[in-house]
Amino acid sequence: MPFLFLLIVIGIPMIEIYVMIQVGSEIGAFPTIALAIFTAIVGIWLVRHQGFGLLMRVREMTDRGEVPALEVLDGALLLVAGLFLLLPGFLTDTIGFVLLVPPLRQWIVGRYVRVIPVRPGAHTGGEEGPRVIEGDYRRED
Repeated sequence: MPFLFLLIVIGIPMIEIYVMIQVGSEIGAFPTIALAIFTAIVGIWLVRHQGFGLLMRVREMTDRGEVPALEVLDGALLLVAGLFLLLPGFLTDTIGFVLLVPPLRQWIVGRYVRVIPVRPGAHTGGEEGPRVIEGDYRRED
Protein backbone atom coordinates (compact mmCIF):
# COMPACT_ATOMS: atom_id res chain seq x y z
CA MET A 1 0.00 0.00 0.00
CA PRO A 2 2.77 2.56 0.74
CA PHE A 3 4.31 1.76 -2.65
CA LEU A 4 1.00 2.52 -4.39
CA PHE A 5 0.67 5.80 -2.51
CA LEU A 6 4.23 6.75 -3.42
CA LEU A 7 3.60 5.81 -7.04
CA ILE A 8 0.52 8.06 -7.15
CA VAL A 9 2.14 11.00 -5.35
CA ILE A 10 5.25 10.92 -7.54
CA GLY A 11 3.91 9.33 -10.72
CA ILE A 12 0.94 11.58 -11.47
CA PRO A 13 2.90 14.87 -11.22
CA MET A 14 5.68 13.41 -13.37
CA ILE A 15 3.18 12.37 -16.04
CA GLU A 16 1.53 15.81 -15.82
CA ILE A 17 4.88 17.54 -16.32
CA TYR A 18 5.67 15.32 -19.30
CA VAL A 19 2.28 15.98 -20.94
CA MET A 20 2.57 19.73 -20.29
CA ILE A 21 6.03 19.81 -21.89
CA GLN A 22 4.79 17.87 -24.93
CA VAL A 23 1.72 20.09 -25.38
CA GLY A 24 3.84 23.21 -24.79
CA SER A 25 6.31 22.14 -27.44
CA GLU A 26 3.48 21.74 -29.96
CA ILE A 27 1.36 24.83 -29.27
CA GLY A 28 3.67 27.06 -27.22
CA ALA A 29 3.97 27.98 -23.57
CA PHE A 30 1.32 30.70 -23.30
CA PRO A 31 -1.40 28.78 -25.15
CA THR A 32 -0.64 25.75 -22.94
CA ILE A 33 -1.05 27.84 -19.79
CA ALA A 34 -4.20 29.45 -21.18
CA LEU A 35 -5.62 26.03 -22.06
CA ALA A 36 -4.91 24.71 -18.55
CA ILE A 37 -6.64 27.75 -16.99
CA PHE A 38 -9.57 27.47 -19.43
CA THR A 39 -10.15 23.78 -18.65
CA ALA A 40 -10.05 24.54 -14.92
CA ILE A 41 -12.63 27.35 -15.29
CA VAL A 42 -14.98 25.32 -17.50
CA GLY A 43 -14.60 22.27 -15.27
CA ILE A 44 -15.36 24.14 -12.06
CA TRP A 45 -18.39 25.75 -13.69
CA LEU A 46 -19.66 22.30 -14.70
CA VAL A 47 -19.00 20.89 -11.21
CA ARG A 48 -20.88 23.81 -9.68
CA HIS A 49 -23.82 23.37 -12.05
CA GLN A 50 -24.06 19.61 -11.46
CA GLY A 51 -23.50 20.09 -7.73
CA PHE A 52 -26.50 22.41 -7.45
CA GLY A 53 -28.61 19.88 -9.37
CA LEU A 54 -27.45 17.14 -7.02
CA LEU A 55 -28.22 19.34 -4.02
CA MET A 56 -31.77 19.85 -5.28
CA ARG A 57 -32.24 16.07 -5.72
CA VAL A 58 -30.94 15.45 -2.19
CA ARG A 59 -33.28 18.10 -0.82
CA GLU A 60 -36.29 16.58 -2.62
CA MET A 61 -35.42 13.13 -1.31
CA THR A 62 -35.06 14.32 2.27
CA ASP A 63 -38.36 16.20 1.98
CA ARG A 64 -39.99 12.89 0.98
CA GLY A 65 -38.32 11.18 3.94
CA GLU A 66 -35.94 9.10 1.83
CA VAL A 67 -32.25 8.60 2.60
CA PRO A 68 -30.09 10.06 -0.21
CA ALA A 69 -27.25 7.55 0.22
CA LEU A 70 -26.46 7.08 -3.47
CA GLU A 71 -26.64 10.83 -4.05
CA VAL A 72 -24.07 11.36 -1.29
CA LEU A 73 -21.70 8.99 -3.10
CA ASP A 74 -22.45 10.83 -6.34
CA GLY A 75 -21.58 14.08 -4.57
CA ALA A 76 -18.30 12.60 -3.35
CA LEU A 77 -17.39 11.75 -6.94
CA LEU A 78 -18.29 15.31 -7.96
CA LEU A 79 -15.97 16.55 -5.24
CA VAL A 80 -13.15 14.37 -6.59
CA ALA A 81 -13.89 15.64 -10.11
CA GLY A 82 -13.64 19.22 -8.86
CA LEU A 83 -10.35 18.50 -7.14
CA PHE A 84 -8.90 16.94 -10.29
CA LEU A 85 -10.09 19.90 -12.36
CA LEU A 86 -8.44 22.38 -10.01
CA LEU A 87 -5.08 20.64 -10.22
CA PRO A 88 -3.01 21.97 -13.10
CA GLY A 89 -2.47 19.44 -15.84
CA PHE A 90 -4.20 17.72 -18.69
CA LEU A 91 -4.27 14.19 -17.27
CA THR A 92 -6.08 15.25 -14.09
CA ASP A 93 -8.39 17.48 -16.15
CA THR A 94 -9.27 14.49 -18.34
CA ILE A 95 -10.05 12.35 -15.28
CA GLY A 96 -12.09 15.23 -13.82
CA PHE A 97 -14.11 15.71 -17.00
CA VAL A 98 -14.73 11.96 -17.26
CA LEU A 99 -16.08 11.99 -13.70
CA LEU A 100 -18.51 14.74 -14.72
CA VAL A 101 -20.41 12.33 -16.98
CA PRO A 102 -23.51 11.40 -14.90
CA PRO A 103 -24.02 7.85 -16.29
CA LEU A 104 -20.39 7.04 -15.58
CA ARG A 105 -20.69 8.34 -12.01
CA GLN A 106 -23.86 6.28 -11.53
CA TRP A 107 -22.03 3.21 -12.83
CA ILE A 108 -19.13 3.81 -10.41
CA VAL A 109 -21.53 4.30 -7.48
CA GLY A 110 -23.46 1.15 -8.45
CA ARG A 111 -20.22 -0.79 -8.72
CA TYR A 112 -19.11 0.47 -5.30
CA VAL A 113 -22.43 -0.48 -3.72
CA ARG A 114 -22.21 -4.00 -5.19
CA VAL A 115 -18.60 -4.48 -4.10
CA ILE A 116 -18.87 -3.23 -0.51
CA PRO A 117 -21.16 -5.59 1.41
CA VAL A 118 -23.68 -4.24 3.88
CA ARG A 119 -23.10 -5.79 7.29
CA PRO A 120 -26.27 -6.71 9.12
CA GLY A 121 -26.66 -4.67 12.26
CA ALA A 122 -24.01 -2.12 11.23
CA HIS A 123 -26.41 0.75 11.88
CA THR A 124 -27.69 -0.64 15.20
CA GLY A 125 -24.40 -1.25 16.96
CA GLY A 126 -24.11 -4.91 15.99
CA GLU A 127 -27.49 -6.04 17.28
CA GLU A 128 -30.21 -7.59 15.17
CA GLY A 129 -33.60 -5.86 15.12
CA PRO A 130 -34.51 -2.37 16.24
CA ARG A 131 -32.53 -0.66 18.96
CA VAL A 132 -34.61 -0.07 22.08
CA ILE A 133 -33.53 2.03 25.02
CA GLU A 134 -35.62 1.44 28.11
CA GLY A 135 -35.98 3.92 30.91
CA ASP A 136 -38.27 5.70 33.33
CA TYR A 137 -39.29 9.33 33.25
CA ARG A 138 -41.38 11.75 35.19
CA ARG A 139 -42.89 15.01 34.16
CA GLU A 140 -42.19 18.09 36.24
CA ASP A 141 -44.49 21.04 35.86
